[in-house]
Amino acid sequence: MSHDEGHIMSTSEKLVRMANQIAAFFHSKPREEGIAGVAEHINKFWEPRMRRQLFEMLDNGGEGFNELVVAASARIRRPAATEAVGFRADAGGVVRGGKGPGAGESNAGIAASQK
Repeated sequence: MSHDEGHIMSTSEKLVRMANQIAAFFHSKPREEGIAGVAEHINKFWEPRMRRQLFEMLDNGGEGFNELVVAASARIRRPAATEAVGFRADAGGVVRGGKGPGAGESNAGIAASQK
């Protein structure tokens, strides 16, 4: 991927770049270990919105993705529709494992934890 000084990367381009960087790291491992490593990393560290966009792109041909990312996609958790909504206060759901009012934490609890 060329990096023109005047080119601003889109969210999709950034997502492809990040996924491919993960795959590049795991290419030094045996294939099965690499596939498992890519999937585990994305499952652990990518929020549902990122994984949803990853699957949208893969479902539309997966252009630009390293083949290890494509192979790992069978082991990556596809977010449920409710997980993909985001973190807005009006989303109507609790964010599992999150922090703040959207995750059911009170503002007083937040202030106390920051002392």
